[in-house]
Amino acid sequence: MKKVFALSLVLAVAFLSCKKSSDDDNNDPQKIGIVGEWYSSGQNVAVLLRTYFQVDSIYAKFESNNTYFVESFSNGAKTTYTGTYVQAKSGVGNIWIITLSQSTPTAVTSVGIFEISTETNPYTMRYEVAQTEPNIGATPPTAQAGFGSTNNGALQTWNIQTFIKINR
Repeated sequence: MKKVFALSLVLAVAFLSCKKSSDDDNNDPQKIGIVGEWYSSGQNVAVLLRTYFQVDSIYAKFESNNTYFVESFSNGAKTTYTGTYVQAKSGVGNIWIITLSQSTPTAVTSVGIFEISTETNPYTMRYEVAQTEPNIGATPPTAQAGFGSTNNGALQTWNIQTFIKINR
Protein backbone atom coordinates (compact mmCIF):
# COMPACT_ATOMS: atom_id res chain seq x y z
CA MET A 1 0.00 0.00 0.00
CA LYS A 2 2.82 2.39 0.88
CA LYS A 3 4.46 1.67 -2.50
CA VAL A 4 1.23 2.46 -4.39
CA PHE A 5 0.81 5.72 -2.45
CA ALA A 6 4.45 6.72 -3.05
CA LEU A 7 4.17 5.89 -6.77
CA SER A 8 0.91 7.89 -7.02
CA LEU A 9 2.57 10.83 -5.30
CA VAL A 10 5.56 10.73 -7.67
CA LEU A 11 3.27 10.56 -10.72
CA ALA A 12 1.14 13.44 -9.44
CA VAL A 13 4.22 15.63 -8.87
CA ALA A 14 5.59 14.73 -12.30
CA PHE A 15 2.26 15.56 -13.96
CA LEU A 16 1.92 18.89 -12.17
CA SER A 17 5.50 19.93 -12.94
CA CYS A 18 4.99 19.18 -16.65
CA LYS A 19 1.64 20.97 -16.86
CA LYS A 20 1.94 24.37 -18.51
CA SER A 21 1.15 27.22 -16.20
CA SER A 22 -1.46 29.76 -17.26
CA ASP A 23 1.02 32.37 -16.01
CA ASP A 24 3.30 31.36 -18.90
CA ASP A 25 0.65 32.44 -21.42
CA ASN A 26 -0.15 35.59 -19.43
CA ASN A 27 3.47 36.75 -19.74
CA ASP A 28 4.32 35.55 -23.26
CA PRO A 29 4.72 38.62 -25.52
CA GLN A 30 4.02 36.47 -28.57
CA LYS A 31 0.52 35.97 -27.14
CA ILE A 32 -0.20 39.16 -25.16
CA GLY A 33 1.83 41.72 -27.09
CA ILE A 34 2.36 45.01 -25.29
CA VAL A 35 0.33 44.15 -22.16
CA GLY A 36 2.29 44.99 -19.03
CA GLU A 37 4.40 47.73 -17.50
CA TRP A 38 7.26 49.37 -19.40
CA TYR A 39 9.92 51.97 -18.65
CA SER A 40 12.18 54.08 -20.85
CA SER A 41 14.83 56.56 -19.73
CA GLY A 42 17.99 58.32 -20.84
CA GLN A 43 19.29 57.18 -24.22
CA ASN A 44 16.37 54.75 -24.57
CA VAL A 45 13.98 57.69 -25.00
CA ALA A 46 13.49 58.51 -28.68
CA VAL A 47 15.84 61.25 -29.91
CA LEU A 48 12.81 63.21 -31.17
CA LEU A 49 11.29 63.30 -27.68
CA ARG A 50 14.59 64.05 -25.92
CA THR A 51 15.55 66.82 -28.34
CA TYR A 52 12.29 68.68 -28.93
CA PHE A 53 10.32 67.97 -25.76
CA GLN A 54 13.16 67.37 -23.23
CA VAL A 55 11.57 64.05 -22.20
CA ASP A 56 13.93 62.18 -19.88
CA SER A 57 11.78 59.17 -18.96
CA ILE A 58 8.48 57.46 -19.66
CA TYR A 59 6.47 54.91 -17.68
CA ALA A 60 3.72 53.04 -19.56
CA LYS A 61 1.16 50.52 -18.39
CA PHE A 62 -0.91 48.65 -20.99
CA GLU A 63 -3.79 46.71 -19.47
CA SER A 64 -5.30 43.51 -20.91
CA ASN A 65 -8.64 45.37 -21.20
CA ASN A 66 -7.04 47.57 -23.91
CA THR A 67 -6.62 50.70 -21.79
CA TYR A 68 -3.32 52.43 -21.17
CA PHE A 69 -1.77 54.86 -18.71
CA VAL A 70 1.47 56.72 -19.51
CA GLU A 71 3.53 59.15 -17.44
CA SER A 72 6.10 61.23 -19.30
CA PHE A 73 8.70 63.26 -17.40
CA SER A 74 10.28 66.40 -18.85
CA ASN A 75 12.40 68.83 -16.82
CA GLY A 76 10.83 67.56 -13.60
CA ALA A 77 7.27 67.98 -14.86
CA LYS A 78 5.00 64.96 -15.23
CA THR A 79 2.38 64.64 -17.95
CA THR A 80 -0.16 61.82 -17.74
CA TYR A 81 -1.75 60.30 -20.85
CA THR A 82 -4.63 57.83 -20.85
CA GLY A 83 -6.69 56.12 -23.48
CA THR A 84 -7.39 52.86 -25.27
CA TYR A 85 -5.38 50.81 -27.73
CA VAL A 86 -5.79 48.07 -30.30
CA GLN A 87 -2.90 45.78 -31.19
CA ALA A 88 -2.48 43.03 -33.77
CA LYS A 89 0.30 40.88 -35.14
CA SER A 90 1.46 42.35 -38.44
CA GLY A 91 2.55 39.14 -40.14
CA VAL A 92 6.03 40.63 -40.59
CA GLY A 93 8.48 38.89 -38.26
CA ASN A 94 7.62 39.64 -34.64
CA ILE A 95 6.38 43.16 -35.35
CA TRP A 96 2.95 44.16 -34.04
CA ILE A 97 0.84 47.12 -35.17
CA ILE A 98 -0.79 49.41 -32.62
CA THR A 99 -3.39 52.17 -32.71
CA LEU A 100 -3.68 54.39 -29.64
CA SER A 101 -6.77 56.50 -28.98
CA GLN A 102 -5.66 58.99 -26.35
CA SER A 103 -8.41 60.62 -24.28
CA THR A 104 -6.38 62.74 -21.82
CA PRO A 105 -4.94 65.31 -21.67
CA THR A 106 -6.29 65.83 -25.22
CA ALA A 107 -7.91 63.57 -27.82
CA VAL A 108 -5.21 62.24 -30.17
CA THR A 109 -4.87 59.14 -32.33
CA SER A 110 -1.45 57.62 -32.98
CA VAL A 111 -0.54 54.63 -35.13
CA GLY A 112 2.65 52.61 -35.22
CA ILE A 113 4.57 49.43 -34.60
CA PHE A 114 6.38 47.63 -31.81
CA GLU A 115 8.53 44.54 -31.40
CA ILE A 116 9.38 42.77 -28.16
CA SER A 117 12.65 40.91 -27.70
CA THR A 118 12.41 37.90 -25.42
CA GLU A 119 16.15 37.30 -25.81
CA THR A 120 16.80 39.74 -22.98
CA ASN A 121 15.86 39.56 -19.34
CA PRO A 122 13.92 41.67 -18.67
CA TYR A 123 12.24 41.91 -22.09
CA THR A 124 12.94 44.97 -24.22
CA MET A 125 10.67 46.58 -26.77
CA ARG A 126 11.29 48.79 -29.81
CA TYR A 127 8.35 51.12 -30.24
CA GLU A 128 7.61 53.69 -32.95
CA VAL A 129 4.34 55.62 -33.35
CA ALA A 130 3.21 58.83 -35.03
CA GLN A 131 0.19 61.05 -34.45
CA THR A 132 -2.40 60.74 -37.20
CA GLU A 133 -5.37 62.68 -35.70
CA PRO A 134 -5.50 65.60 -35.48
CA ASN A 135 -3.42 65.56 -38.63
CA ILE A 136 0.03 67.08 -38.10
CA GLY A 137 1.39 65.87 -41.42
CA ALA A 138 3.10 62.80 -39.97
CA THR A 139 3.09 59.43 -41.72
CA PRO A 140 3.12 56.50 -39.29
CA PRO A 141 5.67 53.70 -39.55
CA THR A 142 4.61 50.38 -41.07
CA ALA A 143 5.66 46.83 -40.33
CA GLN A 144 6.47 46.31 -44.01
CA ALA A 145 8.86 49.30 -44.10
CA GLY A 146 10.21 48.47 -40.62
CA PHE A 147 11.57 50.57 -37.83
CA GLY A 148 12.68 54.03 -38.88
CA SER A 149 9.83 54.36 -41.39
CA THR A 150 8.00 57.28 -39.75
CA ASN A 151 7.43 60.01 -42.37
CA ASN A 152 8.52 57.52 -45.03
CA GLY A 153 11.94 57.17 -43.40
CA ALA A 154 12.71 60.89 -43.17
CA LEU A 155 13.20 60.67 -39.38
CA GLN A 156 15.41 57.59 -39.65
CA THR A 157 15.83 56.28 -36.06
CA TRP A 158 14.85 59.53 -34.29
CA ASN A 159 11.34 58.29 -33.47
CA ILE A 160 12.29 54.83 -32.17
CA GLN A 161 11.85 54.34 -28.45
CA THR A 162 13.29 51.48 -26.40
CA PHE A 163 11.32 50.25 -23.40
CA ILE A 164 12.29 47.77 -20.71
CA LYS A 165 9.58 45.55 -19.24
CA ILE A 166 8.97 45.92 -15.53
CA ASN A 167 8.46 42.43 -14.10
CA ARG A 168 6.03 42.37 -11.22
